[in-house]
Amino acid sequence: MIKKHVIYKKDKWNMITVEVQGKYIVLREISDQWGEECHTFLSRPALMNWVNNRFPKSEYTDNLEEWHELMTAFKQV
Repeated sequence: MIKKHVIYKKDKWNMITVEVQGKYIVLREISDQWGEECHTFLSRPALMNWVNNRFPKSEYTDNLEEWHELMTAFKQV
């Protein structure tokens, strides 16, 4: 059974989805700049490590609410 989580979706070209496929966590990041990137993780701690590197809190000093929303969405995976 695959469980899909939409982390954010600004439009059809800017979104992140996460699918839990058995023991794998597959993250798809689609952006209008880079196209689609796919990352596969074997554990939630590995996913969260990637998330903390990809979305450092220091880059969201002007918008901490958005950062908290992202972290909450990832933690619910």
